[in-house]
Amino acid sequence: SHFLYLNLWRPLNHHCYCAFYEECGRNPLLGPTLIPPIVPCLNYSKARPVTGDHYKKLKQVLFLLQVCPILDRGENNTYACCSIKQLTSLETSLTLSKVVLIRCPSCAENFAHLHCITTCSPNQSQTVKVTKVMNVTYLGREKEAVVGYQAFINASFAEGAFQSCKNVRIPATGGFAVGTMCGRYGAKLCTAQRWYDFQGDSSNGLAPLDIDFRLLKEGDTTVLPEGVIPYSGTALKCNETTPSGGQVCSCQDCQESCPIVPPPPPPSDPLRLFGVDGFFIISVILFCLLVLAFLVFLIVSFMLRSKQRKSEEKHKTKCKDQNSNDVTQQVIYPSEVTCTDRISLAAHSFLSLLFQRWGTFIASYPLTVILVATAIVVAFSVGLKSIELTTDPVELWSAPSSRARKEKDFHDTYFDPFFRTNQVILTAPGRQGHIYNSLLFGQQNFSGLVSKDLVIQLLELQKRIQFWSDDLNSTASLKDVCFAPLNPSNPSLTDCAVNSLPQYFQNSLDNINAKVNMTELGVTKEVDWRDHLIYCLSSPLSFKDITDLGMSCMADYGAPVFPFLAVGGYENDDYTNAEAFILTFSLNNYARDNPKFKVAMQWEKEFLRIVQEYQKDPACNFTFAYMAERSLEDEINRTTAEDIPIFMISYAVIFVYIAVALGEYSSWKRILVDSKVLVGLGGILVVGCSVLASMGFYSWIGIPSSLVILQVVPFLVLAVGADNIFIFVLEYQRDVRRPGEKREEQIGRVLGNVAPSMLLCSLSESVCFFLGALSTMPAVRTFALYAALAVVMDFVLQMTAFVALLSLDARRQDSNRCELLCCVTVSTQRPNKPNEGFLRPLMRKYYAPVLLNCYVRIIVMFVFIFAFCGCLFLMFHVKVGLDQELAMPKDSYMLVYFEYLYKYFEVGVPVYFVTRKGYNFTSVEGMNGVCSSVGCDQFSLTQKIQYATDYPDRSYLAIPANSWVDDFIDWLNPGSKCCRLYTIGPNTGKFSVWACTNNCMASPGDGVLRPSVEDFNRFLPDFLGNRPDLKCAKGCVFGLGAYDTAVVRDESGEIIASRFMAYHIPLTNSQEYTAALKTARELAHNITLGMRNISGTSPDFEVFPYTVTYVYYEQYLTIVPEGLFNISMCLLPTFLVCCLLLGLDLCSGLLNLFTIIMIVVDTVGVMTLWGIDYNAVALINLVTAVGISVEFVSHMTRSFALSTKPTHAERAMEATANMGSAVFAGVAMTNLPGILVLALAKAQLIQMFFFRLNLVITLLGMAHGLIFLPVLLSYFGPGVNKAVLLQLQQAKSKASKELETRSNVGPTYDNMSYEDSETKKGQRL
Repeated sequence: SHFLYLNLWRPLNHHCYCAFYEECGRNPLLGPTLIPPIVPCLNYSKARPVTGDHYKKLKQVLFLLQVCPILDRGENNTYACCSIKQLTSLETSLTLSKVVLIRCPSCAENFAHLHCITTCSPNQSQTVKVTKVMNVTYLGREKEAVVGYQAFINASFAEGAFQSCKNVRIPATGGFAVGTMCGRYGAKLCTAQRWYDFQGDSSNGLAPLDIDFRLLKEGDTTVLPEGVIPYSGTALKCNETTPSGGQVCSCQDCQESCPIVPPPPPPSDPLRLFGVDGFFIISVILFCLLVLAFLVFLIVSFMLRSKQRKSEEKHKTKCKDQNSNDVTQQVIYPSEVTCTDRISLAAHSFLSLLFQRWGTFIASYPLTVILVATAIVVAFSVGLKSIELTTDPVELWSAPSSRARKEKDFHDTYFDPFFRTNQVILTAPGRQGHIYNSLLFGQQNFSGLVSKDLVIQLLELQKRIQFWSDDLNSTASLKDVCFAPLNPSNPSLTDCAVNSLPQYFQNSLDNINAKVNMTELGVTKEVDWRDHLIYCLSSPLSFKDITDLGMSCMADYGAPVFPFLAVGGYENDDYTNAEAFILTFSLNNYARDNPKFKVAMQWEKEFLRIVQEYQKDPACNFTFAYMAERSLEDEINRTTAEDIPIFMISYAVIFVYIAVALGEYSSWKRILVDSKVLVGLGGILVVGCSVLASMGFYSWIGIPSSLVILQVVPFLVLAVGADNIFIFVLEYQRDVRRPGEKREEQIGRVLGNVAPSMLLCSLSESVCFFLGALSTMPAVRTFALYAALAVVMDFVLQMTAFVALLSLDARRQDSNRCELLCCVTVSTQRPNKPNEGFLRPLMRKYYAPVLLNCYVRIIVMFVFIFAFCGCLFLMFHVKVGLDQELAMPKDSYMLVYFEYLYKYFEVGVPVYFVTRKGYNFTSVEGMNGVCSSVGCDQFSLTQKIQYATDYPDRSYLAIPANSWVDDFIDWLNPGSKCCRLYTIGPNTGKFSVWACTNNCMASPGDGVLRPSVEDFNRFLPDFLGNRPDLKCAKGCVFGLGAYDTAVVRDESGEIIASRFMAYHIPLTNSQEYTAALKTARELAHNITLGMRNISGTSPDFEVFPYTVTYVYYEQYLTIVPEGLFNISMCLLPTFLVCCLLLGLDLCSGLLNLFTIIMIVVDTVGVMTLWGIDYNAVALINLVTAVGISVEFVSHMTRSFALSTKPTHAERAMEATANMGSAVFAGVAMTNLPGILVLALAKAQLIQMFFFRLNLVITLLGMAHGLIFLPVLLSYFGPGVNKAVLLQLQQAKSKASKELETRSNVGPTYDNMSYEDSETKKGQRL
């Protein structure tokens, strides 16, 4: 065979003349193609009249396929330049292209219009110029076949046709149809010329010959051959009806058809006043008001004191204090004592007497009590054998009753859980890129990464991962657990969904190495893998590229690989210049109790091992990051295990401190006697046993624990327990046994003095935590339950086992026996005087007087008011959320993966819009309310999602939703040739996968095809099970693999669930994930309201959005009100318990409450400064902060309330010296060493929320409890309890009379000075 270029051919440009006619067989220049490339014969002759069967065939083509009805002039007046055979070939050729355009009737008609003009127009010789013919043998005769021609088209017609088609979408992918019909340019760079060039390129697998479309502007004759008249028909606009009755195109396919939709409202601006941050103005105003109020209070109180000073002195008498100094003491008369004062005294006396008797009893039988307490703890702790640790983040942070959890359960029930992702992101920094001069695509930039050797290395890594399972371990085969969309029932290894760049070559090394010489426009050049890749990246749905390589772009598992799933780090769709390869293995997800879940976990474990080994391979040229679905949970568990020693060291440091700090150390000779190692150990054991008992009890009743509980609750209980231990032990050391008093009685008396204060704190905290269990967040609720019971058990064990232990230790100390070496005694006797230690005198002599100096007090108030208002401002700017990177240790490979993910991914997670039962999809109105093609509602489900994607910065949606309804309608359309019926044999009338003559439905006159209810229910199962093939031109976007799991029907055939998949934009932090969830829900709610207005829709029908991340981020939509509720529930009992146990002392309760609120507000403010986000873990710590704040505040408040010093300042000094020293030693100095050790932890979560946040809580609690509260009490504290003063006054009067009676008796041993001191102290405490 040979061919000729006919550059000098000059046809006679007569009216009704053809340039070619009839078929001359197959084009010998083309190899395998998608359809037979039948070419016409060169035949310059008159156009033939179209009559009889010929006319009927033409009418069939024109009507059914809506091909240029302009040719039809009636049966006796219609002429054409194509035979019946040519019409059939034209029909076949146009079908494969038109099927993706048929959603828009005017586009489909414009597309066919031109090809009918060039193939069948009776004035063909005036429009085309034959440029290339070949001698071929056809049916035994040698003929000249046309294998190339030029077509001269008016540019306005071509541009109009292109404009009508450029926005037509493919619902299954969300992409544009012209993206598959414009070769290397894709949808974004496609123009009318490039669109027609692709259509005329015989290498695209569809065009039977080369057509050179020349688009000429009006009046341009410079390149126009003599006698040629450019075709200048009128192209329909996409918002126009077609002559054959087709309706206007839908908004999704035609912007001109879109209604005027106002843009979504912008995000609400932060509160601003006078152009300044509104919260800043509010904070400044509040600061000014508080300072002004305080100054007014100072002035008024000074004036009142000046007026009352003289009158008060008349009612005062002189007496001696315990140091024999003259003091002024107010004389109290019984009539002056109020009812409240009496109630307060009665409450204190009752509790003191109760605990005194209790302590005496416990101290008398220490061994028995310890044994009974141990037995109770063991009984509770046995429940630990059935303990269940919750590690699933969903179970931890999402309540079963929450909306996201219910939606997840609904989705997973009907559509199976979201598949498991195992991913590798590979880069090759530093490699030099190159420019490839392609024969077909011109100059193209190739990054250093996109090179042949690295593509082959990527393929080798993929195969190493893919094939290990069959050879190594039959119990963890990839094909057993992989996501296989096209063969889910019995997949082979090549059915597994593996998305990567080598999939464009079907994972074949031969295909990557393939090369061939190709001639284009007279230029012959070699084409290779780069040409194929360029084409496939622009047209991933193609079964055959446009090069002479003739390779498919589809993956080996039969589906397309979209470029954003194969490469990353590119700009403006310049895929070949990408900076990253993306390799993704998708596995089916299973419930944790499913045996295949373990298989998937085992496969992922081996996947990680292979990737990690490959990373260490010196031959590896990649720098990459990787993750498996199990990685998050694995890394969290790993770092938890690695940080356990840190927690153990922390507890050891606390134990050493307690053991050392509790000692008396009166003499170096008695250091082993006076030390309190065993008492400190006992205190630690009490804390540990209370935690074990709490965990055991809840394990008994089936409430699971978590790692957060194991880490936080012991610290909390240790803070509470250590404080109580210090208060009790230090009070005992400061006390001296009275004459004739037994050791057990002394312990009971000391316990009676301090136990009410211990009860106040423990009861406040336990009620606080029990109320905190009302939280809907599982982790917060279980923490609150465990903490509440642990605090209760800690108090109970302190009142029993620890009192007994102290009794035993006191016996040892009285016997001068060394600790740990009980058989060794020392001769130095214990001094019979109270041991104040060094901290109490320091605070009494130096700290308290300086702090409560009149000028220092004012400064302290100003500083703390300023800090409170400043932190209040900062609190409104705290970031809400928890970035998943913080859950990883600093050395985790997941941190590198997150970095790569945010840097290189161009599309975010898929999001499904899921419909529940109650919508009638089978009705015409129901289909129109969902679809987005011609005839659909302009505000349908998919159309509203399309509107949202026009504003991705506000909707967080990047790609519109696919639509099984649209594709089902297109599949039924006769033009698609997808839905076919058997015409002969036993299956006549049933669906056929083979090309048979009968279509399922007739073509509608107006182009709007809607199946009847019967046809809908009849053909939907066939559509969902239709495997992609070339016989159905839409191939991979129909049926099996695309939608077979998107529609769920019950036994009656009713659709009870369906889903429509869109894509989010790349989301990089928890704030964006939360905002995406919120906007998606708002959109879904709007869709729901619209669909409920459609007749036949159930009132409870709902559309909701779902993606795998929503269940984690939903908490941040409600965590602020949730936190306010939880903290309020904690603050309320601290106020009520304080009031009740202090005998309805509202003033003390309010001051207590205000100080704790300040601590919480300041904590949140410092969180903002230190970059600590507010989330569920922070909320748990804030609830803990309330508990610890009670320890810092309540002891001091009670000590002040029961003090009998004459002035507020003196009472504040006494409370600071006596109780402040114990609080400092017991809470602050117990927590701080352990917290500082946590700075060594590897887990960022522990460093952030257990080191930083606990450090902030402890320091702020200490500052408010030991600095601000004494000053606050000195100004606003309750007045002295006159009932206590009256009782003390009466006791002194009685003591004076007894002294007078015994004045003649000789001096005897007396300890009255200390006794008197103890009497006062008992009254105060």
